[in-house]
Amino acid sequence: MAVKTLVVTGANGFVGRALCATLVARGHAVTGLVRRSGGCVEGVSEWVHSASDFEGLESAWLGTARADCVIHLAARVHVMRDTAIDPLASYRAANVDGMLRVARAAHANGARRLLLLSSIKALGDADRGHPLGEGEPPMPDDPYGQSKLEAERALREFARESGLECVIVRPPLVYGPGVRANFLQLMSAIARGIPLPLGAVGARRSFVFVGNLVDALLHCAIDERAAGETFHVTDGYDPTVTELARMLAVQLRAPARLIPVRSSWLRLAGRILGRSAQVERLVGELQLDGSHIRRVLGWQPPYTVEDGLRETTAWYRSTH
Repeated sequence: MAVKTLVVTGANGFVGRALCATLVARGHAVTGLVRRSGGCVEGVSEWVHSASDFEGLESAWLGTARADCVIHLAARVHVMRDTAIDPLASYRAANVDGMLRVARAAHANGARRLLLLSSIKALGDADRGHPLGEGEPPMPDDPYGQSKLEAERALREFARESGLECVIVRPPLVYGPGVRANFLQLMSAIARGIPLPLGAVGARRSFVFVGNLVDALLHCAIDERAAGETFHVTDGYDPTVTELARMLAVQLRAPARLIPVRSSWLRLAGRILGRSAQVERLVGELQLDGSHIRRVLGWQPPYTVEDGLRETTAWYRSTH
C-alpha cells in the first residue's frame, strides 16, 4: 500500500505529535485534524474542526484534505476521577460515535484505510494467568474500556459494510517524552527521593515506548498485510514493577528508596483507603502477547526498554 498522504486525528496530543514528526521525516504528507489550533509539529498541515465528537465532519471534509489512510488517535481518554453524570455515555459519544463519523467521512472522501488506536483496556485491566492475545474474550472493567471495545466492533462492522480497510492497535500504557498521569507521578516521586512501597512487587506489566508505538502504527498504516487485523504492541520485555522503579532510578540518577511491602498488604491498604483500582494497577499482572504483529508484519520494536526509559527520563530532567 503506497501511502503518501495521511490524516491524523488528535495530531497535537502525546502520541500524535510523535507520530506526525516521524511521518513527516519519512516523506509523507500529513494533515493534522484537531479541535483546537496549535500544538502540531512542523511540517503538518493543521485542520481545525471544533465541533464536538466530529459532528458535521463528512460535509466539512469535502475538498479539505486528501488521505490514503486516516490514523484515528483522538479519544476521550481514561479518567481516574470522572465527574460525568453518565461516564459510559460520555465515552461512547467520543470514542464510538466520534470514531464512526471519522470513518464515514474518510470513506466518503476516498480513504482506503482507517487505523484505530484502541487500548488493551478493551480486553481488561489484568491478564488471566498468561499474556493476553488479540483473540482473548473481552472483559473490560470500566466505561473507558467498554467504549473502546464498542468502537472496535463498530469499526469492523462499518468496514464490512463499506469496504473500508480497518486496522486496530491495542497498546498497554504508553510512555515517553511528554508522558503524563501515573508514569509521570512515579518518575517524580523517584526523582525526589520519596520512599515507595514497591520493593517487593513481582507483578510483570507490559508497556510500550512511544517510539515503538509510532513505528508500529506506521507499519500498520502502509502494509497491505495489516488490513483487517488487530495487533497488540509492546516493548517486547515486561519488567516487574520493582524492576521498572529501579531502572527509572538509575536513569534519573536518584536513589531507589523502595520499601519491600507485600502485594497482599498493598491490596489491603487499597481497600481500606478506597483506592483498590489504583493499587491493582501496581500489583496486578498485565502482560500482552505481542507475537501476532511480528508474525504478520515482521515488525520488531526498534527501541529497547532501556532506550525508552533513557529518552523519557532525559526529557523529565530537562523539564522539571
